[in-house]
Amino acid sequence: MHWLDIDKTHVWHPYNSLPSKTKLLPVKRTDKTSIFLEDNTELIDGMSSWWSAIHGYNNPRLTKAIKTQLDIMPHIMFGGIAHENAATLCKLLVDLTGLNSVFLCDSGSVCVEVALKTAIQYQEAKGLKKYKFIACEHSYHGDTLAAMSVCDPNNSMHNIYGTYLPKHIFTKAPELGFNNDCTKAIEELEKTFEIHHKEVAGFIIEPIVQGAGGMRIYNPKFLVKAKELCIKYDILFIADEIATGFGHTGKMFAMEHANIKPDIMTVGKGLTGGYMTMAAMITSKEVSDTISNSQLGILMHGPTFMGNPLACSVAIESIKLLLETPWQKRVLTIEAIFKEELEAAKNLELVENIRNIGAIGVIELKDNIYAQEIQDYCVKNGVWIRPFGKLIYSIVAYTIKEEDLRKIVKVMIEAIKSVKS
Repeated sequence: MHWLDIDKTHVWHPYNSLPSKTKLLPVKRTDKTSIFLEDNTELIDGMSSWWSAIHGYNNPRLTKAIKTQLDIMPHIMFGGIAHENAATLCKLLVDLTGLNSVFLCDSGSVCVEVALKTAIQYQEAKGLKKYKFIACEHSYHGDTLAAMSVCDPNNSMHNIYGTYLPKHIFTKAPELGFNNDCTKAIEELEKTFEIHHKEVAGFIIEPIVQGAGGMRIYNPKFLVKAKELCIKYDILFIADEIATGFGHTGKMFAMEHANIKPDIMTVGKGLTGGYMTMAAMITSKEVSDTISNSQLGILMHGPTFMGNPLACSVAIESIKLLLETPWQKRVLTIEAIFKEELEAAKNLELVENIRNIGAIGVIELKDNIYAQEIQDYCVKNGVWIRPFGKLIYSIVAYTIKEEDLRKIVKVMIEAIKSVKS
């Protein structure tokens, strides 16, 4: 039996049925910013493996780091044990974020779970019974239970879980547009904080770009006001930078667009350059001290693979590589190319909106029925993208060649033009 037949029979893919209702592409290998299928078809990768492979594939420095560590210590439990790689990585994250305390996690969703638990425990440590969270409409923070509960309950993929999830408080999402007026959203945010602050442990948001909830780019002024309200009402500000961190918006972290510092930050995806699953929750010293000096005195969470040395080793090298290269110049170049090329889609009949920031380029359609047709067209023409709903988008590695990036956008637009509306 061919391995692909085994896959069709036994392997459950993300957001899919078993067997799969959509065509699965058999990948043989990767190289730089290309994916090669079993028949040697080459696809330019417009997704950077769900936005994680920021340096492209098979980077020699990252590969060497993980191979070297493999012979030394592939894994060791983190309970009661410390190792140099974890300490080195945490210090790098502290230096990058300006925060103090790092909790290493397995994945982005788990990282959000830990952040929410930390906020609740922080309030408990202060003698406060505050278990609710404020989040924005169109927000997306992951697929585990607590993470799902702070995703938009009506406009996300998680509404099927209905009353099973904890009920939190949702406020109007900031209006679309980095420079657009967000006064109405700010006014509602102020009212939401005023009404609910006594029951709220934390406010959680994806800075600057709401990801899987709509790839919505918004004005940094909304974040500035949210931070002011969190300080006023003693509510923790949680910045979910899992998708936006490590340069995707043109800043190392999207919070930098607003020039503010969160109380808790979650990072993942690009953390290991796409090599291994890993995330980190990073908090202020005030948050970790408050919990550590409380009656309970400990943070009640401990993943089996927390601080995995292999993941730490490649994360260290990925961060060093990023800092040693002109990543910001590259991302701003990508941003300029996206802006230029996306203009051709602006007035197409099926297109509702185009937008871009950093390494992110988005075409929003008026309807959500064309995604598979558009994806199939792109694959036939040498480009890998994975649309969702009405969004035809690309988030690329910072090392992508200019001609490849232009081809990604051109093929996306050709695909939209090819659709029979």
